[in-house]
Amino acid sequence: MTAIKHALQRDIFTPNDERLLGIVNVCKAGKKKKNCFLCATVTTERPVQVKVVKVKKSDKGDFYKRQQTWELRDLTEVDAKDASKENPEFDLHFEKVYRWLASSTAEKNSFISCIWKLNQRYLRKKVEFVNVSSQLLEELPKAEESVPSGESQSVAGGDEDALDDYQELSTREEQDIEGMMEMCEYAISNAEAFAEQLSKELQVLDGANIQSIMASEKQVNILMQLLDESLAEVDTIEGKLSSYEEMLQSVKEQMDQISQSNRLIQISNTNNGKLLDEIQFLVNYMDLSKGHIRALQDGDLTSPKGIEACINASEALLQCMNVALRPGHEKLMAVKQQQLLFAELRDTFARRLTNHLNNVFVHQGHDQSSTLSQHTAELTLPKHSPLHRDLLRYAKLMEWLKNTHREKYEGLSRTYVDYMSRLYEREIKDFFEVAKIKMAGTTKEAKGKFGLHGSSGKLTGSTSSLNKLTVQGSNSRRSQSSSLLDMGNMSASDLDVADRTKFDKIFEQVLSELEPLCLAEQDFISKFFKLQQHPTVTPPLAQPESEEADGVMLSRVAPQAEHRHSFSSEKDTVRLMMNKIFQSIETELNSLIALGDKIDSFNSLYMLVKMSHHVWTAENVDPASYLSTTLGNVLVTVKRNFDKCISGQIRQMEEVKISKKSKVGILLFVTGFEEFAELAETIFRNAERRGDLDKAYVKLIRAVFMNVEKVASESQKTPRDVVMMENFHHIFSTLSRLKISCLDAERREAKHKYTDHLQSYVINSLGQPLEKLNHFFEGVEARVAQGVREEEVSYQLAFNKQELRKVIKEYPGKEVKKGLDNLYKKVDKHLCEEESLLQVVWHSMQDEFIRQYKHFEDLIGRCYPGSGITMEFTIKDMLEYFSSIAQSH
Repeated sequence: MTAIKHALQRDIFTPNDERLLGIVNVCKAGKKKKNCFLCATVTTERPVQVKVVKVKKSDKGDFYKRQQTWELRDLTEVDAKDASKENPEFDLHFEKVYRWLASSTAEKNSFISCIWKLNQRYLRKKVEFVNVSSQLLEELPKAEESVPSGESQSVAGGDEDALDDYQELSTREEQDIEGMMEMCEYAISNAEAFAEQLSKELQVLDGANIQSIMASEKQVNILMQLLDESLAEVDTIEGKLSSYEEMLQSVKEQMDQISQSNRLIQISNTNNGKLLDEIQFLVNYMDLSKGHIRALQDGDLTSPKGIEACINASEALLQCMNVALRPGHEKLMAVKQQQLLFAELRDTFARRLTNHLNNVFVHQGHDQSSTLSQHTAELTLPKHSPLHRDLLRYAKLMEWLKNTHREKYEGLSRTYVDYMSRLYEREIKDFFEVAKIKMAGTTKEAKGKFGLHGSSGKLTGSTSSLNKLTVQGSNSRRSQSSSLLDMGNMSASDLDVADRTKFDKIFEQVLSELEPLCLAEQDFISKFFKLQQHPTVTPPLAQPESEEADGVMLSRVAPQAEHRHSFSSEKDTVRLMMNKIFQSIETELNSLIALGDKIDSFNSLYMLVKMSHHVWTAENVDPASYLSTTLGNVLVTVKRNFDKCISGQIRQMEEVKISKKSKVGILLFVTGFEEFAELAETIFRNAERRGDLDKAYVKLIRAVFMNVEKVASESQKTPRDVVMMENFHHIFSTLSRLKISCLDAERREAKHKYTDHLQSYVINSLGQPLEKLNHFFEGVEARVAQGVREEEVSYQLAFNKQELRKVIKEYPGKEVKKGLDNLYKKVDKHLCEEESLLQVVWHSMQDEFIRQYKHFEDLIGRCYPGSGITMEFTIKDMLEYFSSIAQSH
């Protein structure tokens, strides 16, 4: 092993500046045995690095090579497997556990001992040595104790320590040795003599040291004497300190007693201060002045000063009752007495306040009825602002009552609603009766005409509605207009523009009177009953006296329902109260609207515009208000009536029947649409919303278009093209004049239909004056269409030149003029006077005749070239014929 150690040092570790300190021959446990060496090394350079190196013999030769290296500082545990028995196995724990089998137990122990020494000297790292004999680990300390300190490292460290103990001589040491050797020149040749000389000099030095020690014995005795005196002085001081400590102990006991006494005094003062604070708290917050007590018991609730005093007293009482008592206060007799006093004052004042306000409500409800006669002749509603102003003085007291006596607060609310609903019901019924009388006329004839009875607004009579419209001749234009107006319930003899204007003003006056009345009442309810800030606990109308359904159900509510209502908002409470107070408004408005619709179905247009405007205004103020909701419901009825009006007109259009003996002319529903559109545009000129009108326009115009075509198809006296041409020309003129944007497409369609049927009528009419000539050239065009060349048409037997000349001779200028004159008379019979289309049609016929003439000339030139055949009349002659015929008629 020594030879191997030497070889490894020389070949592997010396080139790397390392010294080999321990070695063991091992193989891996449990595997095929492949011997290798574990070496413990240190570097020669500082700082020293300690490593464990695995060395293996090379397979290719007789030399060794380094296979793996671990730092000793990475070693965590050394496991020798068995400390009492010889066992060559051991484990080294680095980053993982390496299991080894040594060639002998002695080598294993020697290697583990070396590892332990290196760890103790260089690393001082806590490495666990498991199953290692304690004797093996104690060898190093025992060796260090058994040798002098200067030599301990040399013995314990083996070869390494011997190398580390060697130190180079300093310069002075070299000079001293050289001087000594010069003095003893024989030292080199005679070492024994040199050693003997050194021994003698050492003995001389020892003798000098002993003499020096003996000379200092006297001084040692003096030092010992001083030490004895010092010890005696220390004993004296300790005695004094003991007496002082006893004295201080008695003082300490006295001071402890004084401190305890001061602490008790401080606790007493603190308790007295707290007691004083509690008493001051109760006195400050639970004491009600005598003036407030008098105000609550006997205060005047009619004068402003008395009301103000009651308000202050009630607020002070509420503050005293709501004070947050501290734990234990409620057990005090004085506090209990005060609480009983406060409860008695609260009940007494609540009873006085409730009785007083009940009397005020009843008095106001009966007193206002006497003033109703003043407003009977005028279309105005009585103002309740004085009542509201007087009652608002009690608003703070109502808030107090709401917070302290919910039952009495709700009872007052119901009383107010009950009496005010009766008052408003009388006023509103009288107001609407006046409005209905003014609408129908104040004379007895108006009442008899429209069958108005009382304030119910029902009509016993009914205006005429035509199931059949008989189209009269062209000379009965006035009677047609009258019939159409009857169809729309707008007879010119009964109602004119002034009547509609009067109706519009009356309806606007009704809405203008209702709007401020409702807004003022809602504002008063919110302020007086304090319903505009926080959610309510229970609506004041939760338990009315009777069950009734008036659009809003106000029924008797069970306790469970009361609990559900406790979460409703105060806006809902205001709405419920307003519905109860003004329960007749919606009914009366619907009755008034029904009357207006009976008088004139076109009144629905005025009502739609006015109602839409007031709903829009109310929604801008408060979308959830009673006024906004009610007017919105009434607006639905108005829109329904308006839709019925439109549907009725469309239905009457569909029921139109025409006379078989007279010409049609402009249909009544066409002029009716014109008058409706003019009226609607006047009414809706400044309206915020036109959506309903635009939809009605589209429905009506489509119905007009459809029924014009239907009537034209059924007409026997008047040609279909004439009916279509005249009526669509009238529709086009109406839409162009009124400029209704939503009907632009229908305006263009009407123009297109008018133009098409004008052209069709002209073409069909012009086929008769030159009938044979038309048939001849139609045959020529048919031959060309069949493939006959144009220049070969003249060789056809039926279309040769002689036949052409024969046909042309049948239409000389006189005959043509005569035929045109007859045509003019026939067209004049077909067309109506109102639309003035005769000259337009005659001019179109002239243009079409000239076009046909040029077409015939062109066919003659192409199919009969060089024949010299021409018509018996020229274009100039034709223009003269048309002009003279038009002038003569």
